[in-house]
Amino acid sequence: MKLGYLEFVEVLRKQLLNALNLQEQQIFFKKKAIDNKDRLFVEAFENSSGKQLCGIDVKDLYERCMEGSSMESILYSVQEEIEKLKMVSMLEGKMTPDSYQKIKKYLFVKPLNKKEHSLEMEDAVHEDVGDIACVLYMMLSNTNGYFTDIKIKNQHLEQWEMTKEAVMEEALKNTCQMAPPLICTNDENKWGGSFMENGAFCLSKSDKVMGVRLSTNTKEYGAISVFYPGVLQRLAQLMGSDLYILFTSVHEAMIHPKRMFCPEDLERILKETLKEATPDEDYLSDEIYYYDRGARKIMKWKKVVSKVTLPASCVERLPL
Repeated sequence: MKLGYLEFVEVLRKQLLNALNLQEQQIFFKKKAIDNKDRLFVEAFENSSGKQLCGIDVKDLYERCMEGSSMESILYSVQEEIEKLKMVSMLEGKMTPDSYQKIKKYLFVKPLNKKEHSLEMEDAVHEDVGDIACVLYMMLSNTNGYFTDIKIKNQHLEQWEMTKEAVMEEALKNTCQMAPPLICTNDENKWGGSFMENGAFCLSKSDKVMGVRLSTNTKEYGAISVFYPGVLQRLAQLMGSDLYILFTSVHEAMIHPKRMFCPEDLERILKETLKEATPDEDYLSDEIYYYDRGARKIMKWKKVVSKVTLPASCVERLPL
């Protein structure tokens, strides 16, 4: 039986009261409350600033219900958003090692250009690879592919009693699960193909010669897939070569076999691509990177002395 809009709101309110063990007055409905949208307000928790309310866009949830989502799944998603709000409050106060266990599943990593984002990264947790910073975030929401997030600060690591390496490793694994890596092949010029497992995917002769584009299934900040555990090793294995890497934007990278390309030509291609096709806000790097499959290291092509080791979380032994 299909619920009417106000019926749906009341059913959701009752279920939340029961699930969160709250009193009647702690969850209330207001029409056109914020941004001219109907909201169901939940008294989520109380901290030093007073009672904290979580305003839920109920029309969006009702549309999901009409499209076939169950009340159970809608209730779960609302509870998850309330839990994340509590975690944001935790980040603003004193944290403990136990806090990390609650937060760690929401951690993920985005790639940013170090120079362009230097000020905002001063106290943020990040690992540098050349002129690229892999920055640690906590996911607040993911609605229709749009992320809301908050940076994790160095002080949080101290309060969690965790090393940066361990937390980054956890976050990269999360990111890989949230947004698995995908390649775009030359033959059909479309994204797809499960290439990480042996026998799951084979590159064509054209791909082994020309290379592939690498991103994630969401494409949003998909260049982070270069740093996923085992990805470069697997592509080097499939191409039978060390690799050149061109970060055409924060959203994707071009991967080329070393044996088939001259880095000077790739440098020209990258500069043209950045100039003609990459918006300023999507810029990541104008450097050519090189992956040595024997050493399992990534380095800038121009300066051998700028060799950098992939974060430990990016290294995973694969059969050769």
